[in-house]
Amino acid sequence: MRRLALPVLIAILVPIVANACPVCFGSADSELTKGAQNGIWVLLGVIGFVQLGFVALFWTFWRRARALRRRREQFRLIEGGVH
Repeated sequence: MRRLALPVLIAILVPIVANACPVCFGSADSELTKGAQNGIWVLLGVIGFVQLGFVALFWTFWRRARALRRRREQFRLIEGGVH
């Protein structure tokens, strides 16, 4: 706990260290800002693609379970049988 307190205290007391990065200070037309925004869009696209993969996986599971249920319902147990 003490090891963490000293760097946090220094970061709070020294305003230059506590300032945001240059991208945050830049204008909307800055190349760094555009790069950061494009990176965010790419990561959001990756997250969306993975979520679509999970939806497709569970949809496939649901279809297979439904087909298996229909196949099992085709077979009926013969009552009485051989004794």
